[in-house]
Amino acid sequence: MSTNTKPATPLDRRGLLAVGGASSLAALSLLAGQAQAAQVVPDEGAAAHPEAGAQGKAIKSMETWAGSLALQAATYAAPLVAMYNLRATVCFGPNAKAPPGKIWNFEDIATPALAAESGYVSPNVNVVYGFGFADLGQEPYILTAPDSGGRYYMIEVVDMWTHAFAYPVGGPSGYKGGRFAFVGPGWKGVLPDGVTRIDCPTRWIEFQPRVNVKNEADLPGALAVLRAIKLQGLAEFTGGTPPKAPSYSYEMPAMNPKVASSMMDFADPMQFWSIFAAAMNENPPPQNEIDTVLPQFKYLGIEFGKPWSPKGVNPIYLAVMKKVSQDIGPMVVESMPLVGRLKNGWIIPPANTGNAGTDYMSRCVVAIFGLTANTPIQAVYYPGPLDAHNQPLTGKKKYTMTFTGKMEFAQPVPPGFWSVTMYDGVTRYTAPNPIKRYTLGSDNTFVKNADGSFTLYLQHDNPGPDKEPNWLPAPAGPFYLILRNYAPVPAVAEGLKDLDTFQGPPPVVPAG
Repeated sequence: MSTNTKPATPLDRRGLLAVGGASSLAALSLLAGQAQAAQVVPDEGAAAHPEAGAQGKAIKSMETWAGSLALQAATYAAPLVAMYNLRATVCFGPNAKAPPGKIWNFEDIATPALAAESGYVSPNVNVVYGFGFADLGQEPYILTAPDSGGRYYMIEVVDMWTHAFAYPVGGPSGYKGGRFAFVGPGWKGVLPDGVTRIDCPTRWIEFQPRVNVKNEADLPGALAVLRAIKLQGLAEFTGGTPPKAPSYSYEMPAMNPKVASSMMDFADPMQFWSIFAAAMNENPPPQNEIDTVLPQFKYLGIEFGKPWSPKGVNPIYLAVMKKVSQDIGPMVVESMPLVGRLKNGWIIPPANTGNAGTDYMSRCVVAIFGLTANTPIQAVYYPGPLDAHNQPLTGKKKYTMTFTGKMEFAQPVPPGFWSVTMYDGVTRYTAPNPIKRYTLGSDNTFVKNADGSFTLYLQHDNPGPDKEPNWLPAPAGPFYLILRNYAPVPAVAEGLKDLDTFQGPPPVVPAG
């Protein structure tokens, strides 16, 4: 159920200065919401009152403190809100794709149209995706995964706080498949023989299969593997009587449909907070975080077990909460180097990607820029937002990127792969282009230089027939890249533990 309540108007400075002979203590009491938050008719002589400077300073101090608290709360909350938004798109929105307990399968790679339909940020274009959410509140769910016959695929399982806590298939887990029982918190019962039990941190979880596609001719084989992945409730799996389906009445996110939902571009920025509280109460964080992290957010009206409401929240807090929830998406994208290392215009990711634990900033950055990113033993992602001179990438320029040597940063264990993918810097989706090419990598054949190296051409216009095999088309405006290494050799994940010495991708060099 949506809340359209508008936050109260913050007390303006003129009203606070008009308290006349009130002491500074009284002014602070008013700021803290312990007096009635009402506008006061200004007095023409109030500005000259000796208390005016002290009151203005008090306002500024409280705004700074409230802003810091709201930013920490948003950093903590954003991954959960991002998962809630994705669940709404897949399961509950006006164009829902699959009900809870079922997997929605892409029928193609993540073209710009399919990426926008899913609302999923920075999708991989070397795979066909599946997206499925399961509610474990009543019973476990059984996942049946096929033997792919050696084709690369993975099934990532993510909790509602974006922790990738299970990989029944993929990378070190292999590609033989099997049957796996996903059990929710507090469930007590007996599982059938022949299934592997996996205990889950939250009531809701997401299943995200990815099956490698080398080219258009390879698509039918990839889809056959994807379609063979089955998700069933325990009762359905055993032939029993399923429990009565729950009645869901979730607040639907009202968002900019042209931007990935993890960017938090809400029509009403305050919806961020009501969604966070509802999702948190349904999918509680670990008990130690309930005890130590959440209590500090009570000043923002956020209390575990209660819905969020602006009623009773100090207007100064409400004002900064609105601003922070508006800014958190763009702010995170601009701050990504703070959780990794910026080298040659590429961000070398932290070793805790995909399962950041209590590193809330790292978790937030990954959720907004690359929601449901995998752990490094499964896949490594190098975001590339800048060129060799640390300038933003744009389709108004032409760039080259030359690969030489062994490319240790992108070594996969067969049947893994590496790729560079182009994304529109505005939508955060793949970028439309005349040859419908969104990625280049180990599945492609390149024109090579005399020394065996090869150069990619990153630009809006076609560089010509001789260079077209190595052309990765860019949009006309801002763009960014992600270089991925799926099923990396163990040395890659190990190397990320020391970001200072890690050697990442080659620079993207402006041409001419």
